[in-house]
Amino acid sequence: MMPAKGSRLTDSAQRHTATTNREYAVALGRAFAGATIFALPLSMTMEMWTLGHALDPLMLLQFSLANMIMLFGLSKVAGFEESHRFLDDLLDALAAYAVGTLVSLALLLLIGVIGPDTAPGEAIGKVAIQAVPASFGAMIGARIIGEGEAVEQGEQWRDTYAGQLFLFAAGALFLAFTIAPTEEVLLIAFQITAWHALFLVLLSIFLLHAILHVVAMPGQADRLGAGGGLFWRQTMPGYGIAVLMSVYILWTFGSTEGLDWPHLVMAVAVLALPAALGAAIARLVV
Repeated sequence: MMPAKGSRLTDSAQRHTATTNREYAVALGRAFAGATIFALPLSMTMEMWTLGHALDPLMLLQFSLANMIMLFGLSKVAGFEESHRFLDDLLDALAAYAVGTLVSLALLLLIGVIGPDTAPGEAIGKVAIQAVPASFGAMIGARIIGEGEAVEQGEQWRDTYAGQLFLFAAGALFLAFTIAPTEEVLLIAFQITAWHALFLVLLSIFLLHAILHVVAMPGQADRLGAGGGLFWRQTMPGYGIAVLMSVYILWTFGSTEGLDWPHLVMAVAVLALPAALGAAIARLVV
């Protein structure tokens, strides 16, 4: 006796749902692994503990919102599953932030930074600031661990000029974030000269341009022309974005307070070096 057509359709739908659930579970596992990899080094630094406690709540809130915007954009090219809708990308961003928060809380509890005697506001601040790199790692976990999904729509968006500029911003924000909380950024700014700062700027631009040449996308040279087009359409905008991200992070962390213009420029030049490298390698990682 032949099975009913409705029964076959139901079985097929159940198998598809099971497969989708398994794939999502694997993606979540990679997200937890990626969050741990990105969060672990920073979770063991005193600067991060102090920053989470001392940062103004409003600054922390706006920084968390900026992080959510970055996660939403990254979900288009490195989400947990194939995404074609605004809601899918939003849910992926929320899931990445939730994973990052859980991993951050677990790590801070594990190493004794948060305990029974920690005030609730202090604990929330420490977890919230640590969740930024953790959620970034969670979002791109599928990319750095295993093959990841080749999402056609995401790949198309990533290869647009706007998508490339966004990846510059995401990479610059993350790598600059890993260094900005340290006192050494301002210490270096006070001990270097204008010539040092100029050399840092030129070195940042050179490294950014060199890396972009190495990881140039297929057909990019034909679209932009040899050297010059890449420099003016990719390298210089990329460095400009790195500078803007550096200023933003220094301002968020309160590092710009009390600085005169010369030392502010020095500090931005110092932080823009890792930011530019982050912008350049974002295309490799994401």
